[in-house]
Amino acid sequence: MSFADKDLPIPVDLASAQALIVAVQSEASAQQIALRVPPPEPTTCCGRGCNGCVWEGWLAAIAYWRDEASLLLV
Repeated sequence: MSFADKDLPIPVDLASAQALIVAVQSEASAQQIALRVPPPEPTTCCGRGCNGCVWEGWLAAIAYWRDEASLLLV
């Protein structure tokens, strides 16, 4: 089974997103494929648990990055 066929997890928190980034970048490096840089972690969270928190947007952006990367990896 190729890496792209694996069911890559959806990031749900900072730790799972960071683990996903490391796994995808490691596989890309092994396959000598250049990926775009993953979205940077937010720095503007106020910590009040707002609806539409910057972390929610970041996790969605990481999921999109994962999907984009999986199309390039075999």
